[in-house]
Amino acid sequence: MTKILTMDDFNFKNKTALVRVDFNSPIDLQTKEILEDTRIKAHGKTTIEELAQKGAKIVVLAHQGRPGEPDFIPLEQHAEILAKILKRPVKYVDDLLGSKAKKAIRNLKNSEILILENVRTHPKERKKGTPNDHAETDFVRSLAPLADVFVNDAFSVAHRSHISIVGFTAVLPSVAGRIMEKELRALSRALEAPEKPCVYILGGAKADDALRISRYVLDNEIADHVLTGGVAGHMFLAAKDINLGKPNMEFLERKELMGFVPGIKELLKHYPTQIKTPLDIAVNEDGKRREITIKELPTKYPIFDIGSKTIQMYCDIIRNAQSLVISGPLGVFEDRKFMKGTKEILEAMGESKAFSLVGGGHTVAAVEQLELEKKMGYISTAGGALIEFLMGETLPGVAALEAAAKRHT
Repeated sequence: MTKILTMDDFNFKNKTALVRVDFNSPIDLQTKEILEDTRIKAHGKTTIEELAQKGAKIVVLAHQGRPGEPDFIPLEQHAEILAKILKRPVKYVDDLLGSKAKKAIRNLKNSEILILENVRTHPKERKKGTPNDHAETDFVRSLAPLADVFVNDAFSVAHRSHISIVGFTAVLPSVAGRIMEKELRALSRALEAPEKPCVYILGGAKADDALRISRYVLDNEIADHVLTGGVAGHMFLAAKDINLGKPNMEFLERKELMGFVPGIKELLKHYPTQIKTPLDIAVNEDGKRREITIKELPTKYPIFDIGSKTIQMYCDIIRNAQSLVISGPLGVFEDRKFMKGTKEILEAMGESKAFSLVGGGHTVAAVEQLELEKKMGYISTAGGALIEFLMGETLPGVAALEAAAKRHT
């Protein structure tokens, strides 16, 4: 795992902790009410609750939506929900840097929790920059003198070099919160020294991600096999010069995915046995599921899932694995007729004794729908940060914690 400080490395009693979390939640666009509190509960039940028990004065920084979008709302509801989850008072102030916010912070007592206004109300919050650059902003200069430590618990936005993610690390002792720590440990286990054989299962609709992840894990001898499905699987089949049929080829053209074919072709040349593509697929034939082999392509019907022979081949590989990573469903799992591929692959992962990492919003939704959460090694709720980590990218939020750890040890 990367060299960072954690909450075990700091004495929080009587100290003011600035805690960056990710409370970004689904919003009813008509009523503006929060529909689901998974992330609030995750941060609340771990990092925030522990800080309260350790006697810290807790100042929560979080975002909701983006300026100009319908889900860009204040954080008052988030404070109310957190209070119910923790069964303790949670204060809220509709101010971020001004006198109201500063007074509320100064008045905090040990174990009290305060949520400041949506950090994205600050006009420069989302501007990219280095920790030192951001340390010079009014955002950091206003709040840092009131705090003793910065706790970054927002792994899901660690790929953003925003002020509230990296700015405070340049001027305050900085540690990873428990969610950040858990994410990094699980992802490091899948990337840095995975037990072999290691299998990556790449589905979903982002073929560019599948290409870059495949290239990274194969070039660096992290994965022994890459299994493809979903739209990513369509792209890999197209790279084998297989005509998928008019509706499917037009879909790939419309989504501007055909530009990735040359890169996938090159990858297939280098790793012909490690990369597995579907042997058969399931098409949506006038609302019904019908399976056909790859030899029967092209088809005039849209491809909605992998077929039974592919499922069997993939499950055999999964059963022999010691490490498993899945990002993206294998088909249109939202339609029960086309959930078979995703369902049986996830069930095989759940039955395996291998360490399994599940990532991506749609994949997590499928796991929850199938009630397989307890059978998976680790479920990551991160989106872009997870993908960039799996592609070997340096995450600014993590790099900033590493740099802070060097300064304060």
